[in-house]
Amino acid sequence: MFAKSICVFCGSRMGDVPAFERDAQALGDAIAAQNWRLVYGAGDVGLMGTVARAAQLAGGDTFGVIPQHLVDWEVGKTDLTRYIVTETMHERKKVMFMNCDAVVVLPGGAGSLDEVFEVLTWRQLRLHAKPIVVVNSEGYWDPLKTLLEHVVTRGFADASLLDFIHWVPDADGAMALLRDTLD
Repeated sequence: MFAKSICVFCGSRMGDVPAFERDAQALGDAIAAQNWRLVYGAGDVGLMGTVARAAQLAGGDTFGVIPQHLVDWEVGKTDLTRYIVTETMHERKKVMFMNCDAVVVLPGGAGSLDEVFEVLTWRQLRLHAKPIVVVNSEGYWDPLKTLLEHVVTRGFADASLLDFIHWVPDADGAMALLRDTLD
């Protein structure tokens, strides 16, 4: 039985630098080694597939959630411990979030941005207090951090918004923060 569940949002592509794949691999390994469950988008491609395969190879529990329309596109990874097919993207995000104790964001595209902004908005509205950890591999998320600072500076959010995200440089940093926060 797993102790905690970590929701990982990340790309269905690999990106343009090897560090992204290394962090996805290291995160999947570490989640399993910690006896935590990986909750993710159930894809078998890109960083999603990398993090899931790493967790599986390390003997970890895996929980994948994918909407029906993406089963073929993201190549639904059906050999997970638990595999759920939803009707919509919104339902996917809700199921993933409701089944986790913390969120970790690896590099990704528009889908990952959608996911992080939704959980960040829910946190801002005090709908949860789960940690949100952004793995800023090779500075990938620097523009996002700058954007959020801009939103606060320009008066569209309270400065507390910046406290809702923990920025770490790599998977090791994410795991150290999660161990301190969740245990």
